[in-house]
Amino acid sequence: MHTPDQRGAVSGASDERPLKPALKRGWRRRCPNCGSGPLLSGYLKVADHCPVCGQEFSHQRADDGPAYLTILIVGHLMAPLIHVLYAQLRLEPLVMASILTVICVALCLYLLPRIKGAFIGLQWARRMHGFGGPNGSVES
Repeated sequence: MHTPDQRGAVSGASDERPLKPALKRGWRRRCPNCGSGPLLSGYLKVADHCPVCGQEFSHQRADDGPAYLTILIVGHLMAPLIHVLYAQLRLEPLVMASILTVICVALCLYLLPRIKGAFIGLQWARRMHGFGGPNGSVES
C-alpha cells in the first residue's frame, strides 16, 4: 500500500481511501484527493479536474442527492423554528413568512454546495462512478 504524499493526496489505484477526510475535504469544497485544489469552479459547477493533483472530477454523479439532503436538513431545522414563531411569539403572518423565507433561503444557499462537495468526496472515497482505478475500473 502506498502512503499519501506531502499534500495528503492518494495516488495509487489500490490505496485505501479514508472516508472521513474525503467528506471533510468535500464539505470544504476542496479536492477529496489532495485537499488543496478547488472542487467547484462555480457555485455548484464541478471542476473538470483538480489543478493541484490532477484528480478527474468529470465523471462524478452527485445529481439530485445533494438537493434532496439539503431539503431534508433545512426542513428539519425549520420545523421547530416555525413552531416557536407561530405558537410562542405569535408573530403576524407576513412578518413570520418574511423571516422564515430569508432563513430558509440562506440555509439552502449555505448548505447546498457543501453537501454536494461531501457527496463527491463520498463517491471518491468509495471509488464510485469512475473514481476507481485507471480508466474508471474498480479494484477488488
